[in-house]
Amino acid sequence: MDRKTAMRRAGAVVLAANVALVVAKGGVWWYTGSLAIGSEAVNSGSDALYSLVVLGGLYLTTRPADFEHPHGHERIEPFVSLFVAVGVFAAGITVLYNATTAVLTGTYGGAAGALGVAVLLASAGAKYGLYRYCRRVGETHNSPALVAAALDNRNDILTAAAALVGVVGAAAGYPVLDPIAAGVVSLGILYTGYEIVRDNVNYLVGAAPPEDLRREILERALRHDRVAGAHDVVAHYVGPEVDVSLHIEVEGDLSLFEAHDIESAVVQDIRSMPEVDDVFVHVDPKEMGEWKADRDADRLLGR
Repeated sequence: MDRKTAMRRAGAVVLAANVALVVAKGGVWWYTGSLAIGSEAVNSGSDALYSLVVLGGLYLTTRPADFEHPHGHERIEPFVSLFVAVGVFAAGITVLYNATTAVLTGTYGGAAGALGVAVLLASAGAKYGLYRYCRRVGETHNSPALVAAALDNRNDILTAAAALVGVVGAAAGYPVLDPIAAGVVSLGILYTGYEIVRDNVNYLVGAAPPEDLRREILERALRHDRVAGAHDVVAHYVGPEVDVSLHIEVEGDLSLFEAHDIESAVVQDIRSMPEVDDVFVHVDPKEMGEWKADRDADRLLGR
């Protein structure tokens, strides 16, 4: 399946699942009045909202390159993810406020009983499936929006577990556990927002990718038998993809055609990495005195 189809399908699956969970949790909340279930309904409501935004964003980011966007539209994705984070923070703050107010005033919600337990167990199972699915598609197709959705689904498993403690505690005669569980749920929601912001700000400010990826870039350049070394290796995010520039060191007696073939081979090899968008290689002949030590390159290679 190609990237466009896989990502759009994932967005539609996540949206449909979250809408179904909103309906289920909202119904139990309306019937029982449980604050823990209500916080989970709000959480799923924010999930459904961001799923709709993500689905629209994925349709934009998977459009082909055009004259005004020669590298494609993938760089929209971090902005989509940050919009998701805003919705997540709003949901977390709302749930935390309601839970705190309930504890301070002693106005506890109703007990959800077996119905609440059932909907929370079903929610945890659904969220685990969505986490595995979004993570796999997001990492396979280098989609920060889907990875953000995966993180949110992972944390939703933990918040469902916290809500379950509150529901069971309220049924056992400890109603204060219901709003306390809602407060724990809110902290999980807020942490999800933090994770999404942390990861996607790096895409927007041009941060360096992880060291293992930079090491692979360097190793790919050096594995060509006529490349004697490399220096000034720069890799940075441009949106969710990585742009690379580096200098390779070759003997100066090569013909222009030979040097061009080496440069093209290095570019093609590095560009074949799924995370890499574009590669710029400068060829330095030995006789020009431009060969030099590079501490960062030596460190990456363990020298």
